[in-house]
Parts: sequence; structure tokens; C-alpha cells
Amino acid sequence: MSLTPQDERLIKALALAIVDHPRATLKELAESAGVSKATLHRFCGTRDNLVQILESHGDTVLNRIIAATNLQQDEPQEALRGLINEHLAPAHREMLVFLLFQYRPDTFGINGEATGLQPYIDALDAFFLRGQQAGAFRIDITAAVFSELFLTMIFGMIDAERRGRAASANSANVLEQMFLHGAAAAVSPK
Repeated sequence: MSLTPQDERLIKALALAIVDHPRATLKELAESAGVSKATLHRFCGTRDNLVQILESHGDTVLNRIIAATNLQQDEPQEALRGLINEHLAPAHREMLVFLLFQYRPDTFGINGEATGLQPYIDALDAFFLRGQQAGAFRIDITAAVFSELFLTMIFGMIDAERRGRAASANSANVLEQMFLHGAAAAVSPK
């Protein structure tokens, strides 16, 4: 589905509306998004179709994030920084909030089953494997687990920002430091 800039703005507004009002009717979602019920009905028809459109666009956004980074060319730590910054970019915020809200255990596939997000997951796995092979990331944790931990941290930070528990101004730095160095306090030499 090719989206116009107007459609993309509507999708972002609807993504937040559905998160803020999960039980809202189409009419209530339309009002929250600043459009008429007729406009929303023409756009998606039903609430189920709306959720499918939002999920599909969320997949597209995640794949755009991967495409916007140089995961296979940049130095692993620089690529990680770019990956974090791209996930936290204001342009993607509404869709990541929606994807967090819509998350189900099968979102990323169960038992290796492919989903619309498979290219995204494959790119993350390949990046972390490359970082391990380059000696930038530890090798006692699989690349797949690194991907899962990365996603958990990204979505956790987005949720913390949304609830006012984290400031967005330093989120990228916090994520990078936690991912690369963990929670251990720096030990000063004696």
C-alpha cells in the first residue's frame, strides 16, 4: 500500500489514538485523530482493517529503520548507535508506540515461523553476528538473543518515555551504554 504524506499523518494519529483509547469505536478514533468518521471509514472500512493497516505500516517502518542504517558497513559500535538513533527518531515514534501496544508473543513468529517482520529480524541477527565476528560484541550470547535484548530495550525505553519515566533527550545514550556496558558501576582503579 503506497501512502501519501497525508495518509501517513493519519496513520500516525490513528496509531496513537488506538493506543490511548484501546476500546474506542471508529467514530471515537476518528475524533481523536482529527478526521470525520466518514473519512476514517473510507480509509479503512472496519476497525480490524485499521489494525491490519497499522500493523502493516509498522512492519514497513521497522524495515525503513534497517534500510536507513549501515548495519553491514559501519563499525559495529557506530552502527549500533545509528540503529538506536533511528529507532528513537521522532518520525518513527508513533508507530513504535503502536507496535509496543500491539505486541503479542507471535508478533515476531513462533518456532521460526516467518512474519512480515522477518527481514527486520534477519537484519538485526546478521548485524549482531557481524559485530561478534568483529570482536565488538561478546560471543557467549547468540546473535538472536542480542536481537531480542535490543528490541526489549528499545521498546522499554519508548514506553518509559511515553509514561514520563525517562527523558527522551538522553535515551539514545542510555540505551547505548546499557547495551554495551550493562548496569555495573564503573570501577575506579585503586
